[in-house]
Amino acid sequence: MNHILGFVTWTADPIAFSLGNLQVRWYGILLATGFVLAYFTLQKIFQKENISQKTLDKFAIWTIIWCIIGLRLGHFLFYEPEYLVQHPLQVLLPFDEEWKFIGYGGLASHGGALAMLLWVIYFCYTRKMNFFWLLDRLCIAVPIAAAFVRCGNLMNHEIVGSVTDVPWAFNFIHGGVDADGSPIAGTYRHPSQLYESLVYLSLYISLVIYYFKFAKGKVPPGRAAGIMITVIFVARFFIEFLKADQVAKEAGMSLNIGQWLSIPFALIGIGLIVYSIIKKKECPQYVEPAEKKK
Repeated sequence: MNHILGFVTWTADPIAFSLGNLQVRWYGILLATGFVLAYFTLQKIFQKENISQKTLDKFAIWTIIWCIIGLRLGHFLFYEPEYLVQHPLQVLLPFDEEWKFIGYGGLASHGGALAMLLWVIYFCYTRKMNFFWLLDRLCIAVPIAAAFVRCGNLMNHEIVGSVTDVPWAFNFIHGGVDADGSPIAGTYRHPSQLYESLVYLSLYISLVIYYFKFAKGKVPPGRAAGIMITVIFVARFFIEFLKADQVAKEAGMSLNIGQWLSIPFALIGIGLIVYSIIKKKECPQYVEPAEKKK
């Protein structure tokens, strides 16, 4: 990383190391780290509320699986539906058309959020668990994973910002090309990945402090979820103004696809906060059936 005229030339290699023909990228390492930290956060919460490790593991493993599926499918449903129709196998598997391992490029946070929401609904239904009780606690852990994902995007030189002359602008050496086909390397841009990562990290710290120190485990229904959803998608909406277009069809749009998708999520988040204020009383704590604690 070199400093030129106050700017930053970002030379980080996206590949952390290689094992034969297998390339291990920083993105994958940071994604996994984020999931692990979110898991440990949820573990602390479940331990505080006397929920078994077995229940935690089953919920956490499938949450991660459905999150990744949602992230992947969401990108192609929202941004490149034609590719999903033409190459469905390549969307689901981390290989190109010649079966070369390329990893999972193209992930949409809106798809991941929707997939996790549907999974939480199903999990609560099958266990007769209060939906808001589980959603609030999951949403305390999620932002740390989101923060590490954006750090992974930074290491991957992707989801770059628009061209700017701010003193902290980045020149993404391995940035490939813009949505319009112009090269990213050699231009100085907003490090939009860092903007989002810092917001998510601050949100995570705030929610953890709120839960353990102020709420002491007693969270009004929808409060933590409402705060998380509102902060993440309001921040996403405004930071999108500082991002380069993700796909060519966004050129000329007054609001890009990410912003249009963020609006309903932000409204849902605000609605949950209002609901939690009106409801006031904390969510009833989930009491696990005795046989599941064995």
